[in-house]
Amino acid sequence: MTLGRLHLITDSRPGRDPVALVRAALSVATPDLVIQFRPADEWTDRVAYDLAGQLVALCRPLGVPVLVNDRLHVALAAGAGGGHVGADDLPVSAARRLLGPAAVLGATARLPATALRAVGDGADYLGVGPCYATSTKDGLPVSIGPEGLRAVARQCPDTPIIAIGGVTAARVPELRAAGAHGVAVIGAASDAADPARAIADLLAAVAA
Repeated sequence: MTLGRLHLITDSRPGRDPVALVRAALSVATPDLVIQFRPADEWTDRVAYDLAGQLVALCRPLGVPVLVNDRLHVALAAGAGGGHVGADDLPVSAARRLLGPAAVLGATARLPATALRAVGDGADYLGVGPCYATSTKDGLPVSIGPEGLRAVARQCPDTPIIAIGGVTAARVPELRAAGAHGVAVIGAASDAADPARAIADLLAAVAA
């Protein structure tokens, strides 16, 4: 499986526009770009489905994959390329059965044992973190740093590791050195004065 190295996670905080962020990303897209659509907890399935459909329609002509976080039924209904599950979502094995063998499936992990189990249950890649402190999602555990990521990468050497949590372009080299295949970002793009420029810088960093 060839997996892009920059996973842009849409910002579901109030007042943020996921479609506008993805349009900015597509204006500078390279083959390393992956879109992860993260619906807000309070959004109805209909709202999530409508937005996911818009993103798939925008990204498909450019060959940019769209994954849906948490709501795998929305991923299936909207024709997304796959999904991503966290600790409180469907178990990885159940998610794989639901999505089928061809879909891309990611799983969140922060410990080597959890990572190894997720891979054994069918995860194609691992979202590992939070690597650094971040304010874009509430209730996250203590950050694990590059060394925590390195421990997971050593346990799962054949699985792409996507570092998440407080990632910036400047931090990409140390994360790649620790074993990350790529990175996932929210705030580094959506909080930027020029999101397209920020995404271009991140794409350049992961490709270096």
